[in-house]
Amino acid sequence: MSIAYVLVQCLIGHEMEVLRDLLEINFVKEGKGTFGYYDILVKIEAPSEKQIENVVTKIRKIQNVITTTTLSVIKEQD
Repeated sequence: MSIAYVLVQCLIGHEMEVLRDLLEINFVKEGKGTFGYYDILVKIEAPSEKQIENVVTKIRKIQNVITTTTLSVIKEQD
């Protein structure tokens, strides 16, 4: 199982709708609103790194998402 965390920045005032859209994506296991430069923290769990990449691509295409930063977990530390 591959795991990644994605930090999402979105347009002001659209955080809740972006979060709702994020939680509908397959392999997104958790999403939480945050304070600071990024607005949402997302946890992805998928069978492969390729599927993680596909999910990140979907996240980046969500309306009102400005930028993302992806943090892949080192497999040996799961």
